[in-house]
Amino acid sequence: MNKDLSVTQPLRWALALIFTGIVAGICGMLLALLLHFIQHIAFGYSLDAVISNESFLSGVTATTDWRRFSAIVCGGLVAGWGWWLLGRYGSQRVSISQAVNNPNKPMPLFTTAIHALLQIITVALGSPLGREVAPREAGALGAGLIANGLGLDADARKVLIACGAGAGLAAVYNVPLAGALFTLEVLLVTFRWECAVAALITSAIAAGVATLGLGNEVQYHFLVGAAPASIIAWAILCGPILGGAAMLFRKLTQRARSKVKTSLQMPLFCLLSFTLLGGLSVIFPQLPGNGKGPMQLALDGAMPMALFISLLILKMLVILAVLRSGAEGGLLTPGLTIGALFSLILCAVWQHLVPGGNSGSFALIGGT
Repeated sequence: MNKDLSVTQPLRWALALIFTGIVAGICGMLLALLLHFIQHIAFGYSLDAVISNESFLSGVTATTDWRRFSAIVCGGLVAGWGWWLLGRYGSQRVSISQAVNNPNKPMPLFTTAIHALLQIITVALGSPLGREVAPREAGALGAGLIANGLGLDADARKVLIACGAGAGLAAVYNVPLAGALFTLEVLLVTFRWECAVAALITSAIAAGVATLGLGNEVQYHFLVGAAPASIIAWAILCGPILGGAAMLFRKLTQRARSKVKTSLQMPLFCLLSFTLLGGLSVIFPQLPGNGKGPMQLALDGAMPMALFISLLILKMLVILAVLRSGAEGGLLTPGLTIGALFSLILCAVWQHLVPGGNSGSFALIGGT
């Protein structure tokens, strides 16, 4: 960036940041509410409230096998036909990174909105992918429209679109600092002070706005306050192993996505992959969804060895199958879950040699 945004366009820039934070917060809140609403209707739990204390894992586990299977298969029908129709008749999609790198090429309104809604609907119906991309896309889309409406220059539009994406993440997960860091580290790849301030302002506003409808939600509950020396030693020794596993996870998911083609095979492949997921969920109700439930179980240390090994293998299988079929979604929470489950296997081996440490601490380190 060649210009100090806070000096060249102070009033318009301030309005742009405030409006972007508000819009990203509202979009993130509405998408999260839609997600919860569809989950409750599809799986038949907590029907008296959109936001409830009953988790998705609890609701899915308590429902009948047939209802669980049927809801997930419906998710496959929505995913296959939805993304095929969007690819066939919608405008060419502009990703967030493309919009940031080339702010003069806007994200198409209809295509981006439908793309985000399809992700939320399919994740609500059991897709093993993440929900975080949809609010990021909505936030970036809103920021682009605001930037154009206020007549900001290309440099300012670039920063604002990135801030909108980070603010969308902050809104849906109530993580303003993480949203700002995502804006700076992933999208802008800079820590210039004006960008940092803009990212913090938009993410903080978005997270605050979203709490009006979602409450002060905490994603995970973790009570262990200190890490013993044995865990630190384990982290040093297993860090390269976990890093290699993360690189392999990324390569496998990228390869699965690279083979997707917009053709009439997509509805069939999505139906098959979601049917596989639905069938497996009859035995393993922890499989549907983005992985938040299994991640919390890993933090709680509430799974026997055989179960988390099975979930690790099957979770990878259904993630790759769904990606290969053409379904879209994020990999943040799925990747977090895969890392946590894999780290529990390493933890079990380690604790045979060096006893000590809470298994949830191993899961947290491996997941992050």
